[in-house]
Amino acid sequence: MRRVLSIVVGVMLSMAAIAADKAPKDSTTAVPRYADGTRIYADTAIWQGMNIKVDLGTPIEEFIVSAKQIRTVEMAMNCRLKNRWYPTLELGYAQAKASADGGRYEGYGGFTRVGLDINALKKNAKGQNALLAGVRVGTAFQEYNLYNVTMQDPYWGILGNRDFPDQFRCDVWGEIVAGCQVHLWAGLHMGWYVRLKLLFTRSADVDNVMSYYIPGYGYRDRTNWGFNYYIGYKF
Repeated sequence: MRRVLSIVVGVMLSMAAIAADKAPKDSTTAVPRYADGTRIYADTAIWQGMNIKVDLGTPIEEFIVSAKQIRTVEMAMNCRLKNRWYPTLELGYAQAKASADGGRYEGYGGFTRVGLDINALKKNAKGQNALLAGVRVGTAFQEYNLYNVTMQDPYWGILGNRDFPDQFRCDVWGEIVAGCQVHLWAGLHMGWYVRLKLLFTRSADVDNVMSYYIPGYGYRDRTNWGFNYYIGYKF
C-alpha cells in the first residue's frame, strides 16, 4: 500500500509542477497577489491555477463505521478555467475485508474518477470560493479472494464449500456530484462533495461470483451515496 501511495503522490506532484510551468509569466511587471500571497489572475485569463486535495472524511468514516474492515486513501486535482470550469481527476486505493456464515472476503485495488465541475458562483477571477456541481465517470481495478463459500443449487441444495482465490474485476460507474470549496488561509482551502453513484457493470464474473466491495464506489449496490471532506492547496 505504501508503494501505491507513493505513486499517487508522485503523479499529483508532477501534474502540479507541469501546471505551474503553464501559468502565465511576465518578467516586466509584478504578479498581482492577495495579502496572503496567493496569486490574482486576470478576469480574462483562461488558466487560473489548480488545486490539489486530500480526502480526510472517508478514512474517518470508515474507521468509525467499518471497524477498520475498509480502508481508503484518495487524492484529487482540479484545474480552474475562467474560474467557472473545473476539469477534475481523482485517484485512490482501497482495501476491504468481510466475513459471514463462515465465508471470508478480501479485496484491494485502485480507482480513478474523471469529470467536470461548474462553479455556480458569480464569475470572478478574484473569488477564492466555489459552489460546485458536476459529473464523474469512475473506474476501479481490483483483485479479490473468496474463501469457504457455500455453493447451492435450486434442485440439489447445498453442494459444499469452495474457494475462489485470485479473482480480478474491473467496474465502471457514473456520478452526479455537488459540493463547495472555501478559502482558509494563503493557498489552503477546504471543501466537501456529496455523490450519487450509479453502477454500470453488474454482471457476475466467470465463476458466477462478484466482489463484495468496489474501490472508489462502495458496496456493490445498483446505486450508492458518498461523501468526501477535503483539505487542499491552491496553486
